[in-house]
Amino acid sequence: MIWGLATSHVPSIGAAMDHGKTQDPYWKPLFDGYTPAREWMARHTPDVAVVVYNDHANAVDMSVTPAFALGTAESYRVADEGWGSRPVPAVTGAPEFSDHLVKSLIDASFDLTVYQELDVDHGLTVPLSVYCPDPGERWPCAVVPLLVNVIQYPQPTAARCLALGRALGEAVRSFPEDLKVAVFGTGGMSHQLAGARAGLINQDFDRMFLDAIEHDPEKLAALTREEYIRDAGSEGIELIMWLIMRGALGPRIRRVYEAYHVPASNTAAGMVLFENLRR
Repeated sequence: MIWGLATSHVPSIGAAMDHGKTQDPYWKPLFDGYTPAREWMARHTPDVAVVVYNDHANAVDMSVTPAFALGTAESYRVADEGWGSRPVPAVTGAPEFSDHLVKSLIDASFDLTVYQELDVDHGLTVPLSVYCPDPGERWPCAVVPLLVNVIQYPQPTAARCLALGRALGEAVRSFPEDLKVAVFGTGGMSHQLAGARAGLINQDFDRMFLDAIEHDPEKLAALTREEYIRDAGSEGIELIMWLIMRGALGPRIRRVYEAYHVPASNTAAGMVLFENLRR
């Protein structure tokens, strides 16, 4: 496990890249903030990235909502979210590595749903574009999608997500081949898209979260669903997916870079990059 990236997956971030608007006055501060992290990640390319994200009712039927699910396919098509698929490459999978993760995580008492076919939406493709804005015909690494239910109550607890991340880290380290692996935690930061509090952004909570995700993830794991929704908004509960990334990295990390921007399409957009250090 070489590094972990936590980043918002706002669909309009992908649209700004796809339509050449990254230097428009509205978007330029956000994308300028990505540049140092992108330059560092380009020098530290993984063989495989485990991308922790949530589907937005594009590929996963809302009548069946697994708490945790993992893709084991050879490739993943880019989903049509109602306005056509994003003009980015299909995602190459890592079936043998995925199968190893499934067995390891089930042996660690995480009962996963397994997707042998899956279309991936902006929850996965936007973070890949944050990492690599110009992939050409293919992304620079294979991808394992790890889906989390943050849509329907009851979502997994933050504590369960941190525990899953730690089990994921152990599973990665037990893989018999020598692979360089990165892990993405996606979603957030504070935002609410509907209801009486639509437009909510809580910068104090976001700043607290950006500090604690590095120094005190147990503090974040102790927060209840209700506390996440109260302080970060109904969609802000997506931040529990960052805890899976953090748990996978282990105790010794180095913060490479952090960026925070308000707003990005009514959302507080955060990004933090950690280098995983040897034990």
